[in-house]
Amino acid sequence: MRIDAHQHYWKLGRGDYNWLSPNSGVLYRDYLPEELLPHVREHQLDGTILVQAAATLEETEYMLSLSDTNDSILGVVGWLDLHDPAYRDHFEKFSRHPKFAGFRVMIQDMPDAHEVLEPDVVEALTYFAGKDVPVDLLLVSHQLDVVVELLERVPGLRGVIDHIAKPRIADGILEPWMSQMSAIAKHPNIYCKLSGMVTEADHTSWKPQDFSAYIRPILDMFGPERVMFGSDWPVCLLAASYDQVVDILEQALPDSLSAEDRAKLFGLNAKKFYKL
Repeated sequence: MRIDAHQHYWKLGRGDYNWLSPNSGVLYRDYLPEELLPHVREHQLDGTILVQAAATLEETEYMLSLSDTNDSILGVVGWLDLHDPAYRDHFEKFSRHPKFAGFRVMIQDMPDAHEVLEPDVVEALTYFAGKDVPVDLLLVSHQLDVVVELLERVPGLRGVIDHIAKPRIADGILEPWMSQMSAIAKHPNIYCKLSGMVTEADHTSWKPQDFSAYIRPILDMFGPERVMFGSDWPVCLLAASYDQVVDILEQALPDSLSAEDRAKLFGLNAKKFYKL
């Protein structure tokens, strides 16, 4: 099974996407399944994991409704307000849908990343760790120290780091990102998405070789069992086409990576992590 483990759809008229504006360039329009489907077919993908792009329960409901009529959507990663005492009720409602695959914690958007260490959030994540629910973690590299602490408090969390934690690829900076990701990789239930990298590089002058210094360490740290390909389409379009995103990853993979391990990276690990 071949899977794109990270992509988005949105419809501006719904009003959920306050991070999008006319200044967002190519992203400021609707993106829906019929536009991605040719890429899914061209790259012989069985489907995708659709990930939330708005911090609303309504958007999660919208994504689940899209999955009802689009077979290419294999799973939906929604959103929950972990500060809301009713978060378990919302989770139970969503989890009755056969394509609900988990939820995402938007650490990136927190004014202070330490919010994720607040008692109610830790309690909620501990609850979900006990239920072995897949949790996406969206963050920027300067927030990694907080995530290292979070995983010490919730060591059993079934989590995946989105976009290799957005290191400073444009600046060619590896530390302390590399050391912090190594600490995170020691938690056996944590995976990492090889996604969202091109938008952390120089949007107009990146070169394929810019990414190898980041991709290779992730492969070494997490091993072939805990990494997944994700396009981050359509956000990737700020800097690269879908084909270019695939090519960047393909070129960075070591020749020694077996066909079996490639199959894990390009789909089987996502299938396992999200319990598809």
